[in-house]
Amino acid sequence: YAKLSKMSENGVLSRAKVLTIDTMNPTVKKVEYAVRGPIVLRAVELERELSEGMKKPFSEVIKANIGDAHAMGQQPITFFRQVLALCSYPELLNDSTFPEDAKSRARRILQSCGGNSMGSYTASQGIDSVRQDVARYIERRDGGVPCDPDDIYLTTGASDGIVTMLKLLVCGEGATRTGVMISIPQYPLYSAALAELGAVQINYYLNEEKCWSMDISELQRALDEARRHCNPRALCVINPGNPTGQVQSRQCIEDVIRFAANERLLLMADEVYQDNVYAEGCQFHSFKKVLFEMGPEYSDTVELVSFHSTSKCYMGECGFRGGYMEIINMDDEVKAQLTKLVSVRLCPPVPGQALMDLVVNPPQPGEPSHDNFIKERTATLSALAEKAKLTEQVLNTIQGISCNPVQGAMYSFPRITIPEKAIQEAMEPDMFYCMKMLEETGICLVPGSGFGQTDGTYHFRMTILPPTDKLTILLNKVKEFHQKFTQQYS
Repeated sequence: YAKLSKMSENGVLSRAKVLTIDTMNPTVKKVEYAVRGPIVLRAVELERELSEGMKKPFSEVIKANIGDAHAMGQQPITFFRQVLALCSYPELLNDSTFPEDAKSRARRILQSCGGNSMGSYTASQGIDSVRQDVARYIERRDGGVPCDPDDIYLTTGASDGIVTMLKLLVCGEGATRTGVMISIPQYPLYSAALAELGAVQINYYLNEEKCWSMDISELQRALDEARRHCNPRALCVINPGNPTGQVQSRQCIEDVIRFAANERLLLMADEVYQDNVYAEGCQFHSFKKVLFEMGPEYSDTVELVSFHSTSKCYMGECGFRGGYMEIINMDDEVKAQLTKLVSVRLCPPVPGQALMDLVVNPPQPGEPSHDNFIKERTATLSALAEKAKLTEQVLNTIQGISCNPVQGAMYSFPRITIPEKAIQEAMEPDMFYCMKMLEETGICLVPGSGFGQTDGTYHFRMTILPPTDKLTILLNKVKEFHQKFTQQYS
């Protein structure tokens, strides 16, 4: 009885809550997501304190913790926003200030919506015409490799597709429990989803010395070790890499596909940064294209799911939550179960589906919006390329910091040397370092421990998204802080 109720202050019995930290779902408590972790919460507090006039050693908080492009000043693509405005408020179709190609795209999207309104539900797998456009985009991207619109599922951002696929994979108990191989460092969506689903996380380490490349012998080591205590069934690859910014070579992708085929693993390719490739001699190769170039021995058997999104690249439209996944060689009965699973959630947000359609079917040569679209896209991507180079160069001038080339994506993941004295003083040295940097400079970064790192090494993740002038200030502040921190603790 004492457990069910406890005395309140004034002596009246108060019932204990039905849902307490002890009686809630234990897997949820295991979930961690560093990109929005304690440092970010403190950054929000600091912003509030600054706005209330409290004195700090800095005038603003610079959030370099999350790949949120527009929040950092990246401009939306005009054509995308025009079409979305027309779809949201069709009265504007009578307005002569909107270009004709934007109007015809909007009409086509609205005709695919029930009652010609973006406010209606769509098919659970996504609007048919959008899935057809996605399939045509993939065929163009992959040099003519066929794509069936029926293999395309539109999703609420890529994250939703990734979690849905992991959900399908998880089964078994104890030694037969599903294991999923993820890269370390990794984007913490993976570890969080695996924790919530109660699956086993199998870590394989990227090779920092070789620009964060994947190493087949390391995959083999991780797999063999994991087979002793779980049932490894899937291998996740992020290319271009988050948080590490590497772009996989074609040879590497081929090796990974061969490995997955030999070891009977389902491949999950997270390709949301496919347009973010900056380094000379680097090129994005989709897993699907390489798979089909390897011939039917592989392309008829290897189960592959690849993911894309509206949130990254030159679009940066995170808030619309648009994305898709393409499934290859999936068992027909499982596919039916997948369709059932997504139907429970009705459909992905329709504005996100509309935006995905525009990304895969942008203005074509000869259309009125084409030149401006190309101009905006090129400007955004070349600014990112310039900032990737700047970040790597400045970080490498700091004694005690080394940064691999940012070949792609939107982040640098430099290795930092933390003095022994600081390591002894702190439970998590890189968390301590990043928190101290936030309190002293107003710069918000994510400690490497939030993504995973080789024992005894320390890193932080920093986005390259701030405008160049602000990024330069930020990098100089990091330099000053690191020198001061090193002096203080040596």
